Amino acid sequence: MPASPCWVFSDAHLGAAPDAVEASVVEFLRAAAKSARCVIVNGDLFDFWFEWKSVIPRSSFRVLTALADARAAGVEVIWIAGNHDCWGGDILREDVGVEYHVGPWRGDIANWKVLIEHGDGLRGAEDRRYRALRSLLRNPLAVRAFRWIHPDLGTRLALGSSHASRVHRARDGGAGLRNVAMNLLQQDASLDLVIFGHSHVATLERAPGGGAYANPGSWLDGSAFLEITRDRVALRRWGSPEHDGLHLIHRRAEKALSQL
Repeated sequence: MPASPCWVFSDAHLGAAPDAVEASVVEFLRAAAKSARCVIVNGDLFDFWFEWKSVIPRSSFRVLTALADARAAGVEVIWIAGNHDCWGGDILREDVGVEYHVGPWRGDIANWKVLIEHGDGLRGAEDRRYRALRSLLRNPLAVRAFRWIHPDLGTRLALGSSHASRVHRARDGGAGLRNVAMNLLQQDASLDLVIFGHSHVATLERAPGGGAYANPGSWLDGSAFLEITRDRVALRRWGSPEHDGLHLIHRRAEKALSQL
């Protein structure tokens, strides 16, 4: 069970982001090695990530080193694959040491019952075409074929095709993923917290029937992150004075009492 405090961030899109964004992620991870017990990367840390047999994208080096250093310091690191970095494998799991998941992650974080997913493809009608494309791109045969492309060419092709999804917030202002989260919380009373990324819309909201929906937004746009402790979830801005909280939600009193 990931311990407290747990820091969650998403959508940095490194490799396409300005150098200052990469520097801020490295700073954040170095601080996490000293101040956090768990870090969760909720997808699209890189604008393109792919593992050839002996090659990885050059732009990843400093951040992967910071992740490995956090692991060496005893910080648990969980990486939920996004639509830009869903082709991870042995390098992330074995060499860097992170717990890498393709698909949703569900578990306890600081005694919160949590469901985490990047968020791509979860909306109903709006994401129907994308889900078909995602099935093709993640097909093992397609992945194997892509490995035959020279890494320089493959990276250029991938970065050129991903421009729209890294620079734009969701056209619906995040409403689609919010609705998905609220439905999940309504259907499963055991859940305390649902976390998505992907929309680039920072959100922290109590659900009508209990529980909460959180989205750290895009690190690329504002360096926001979630901090989960036993008694609250806070949406914070990295680099602000003492990382001022943008918003926070306290654990429901009846939940806290039941777990004493």
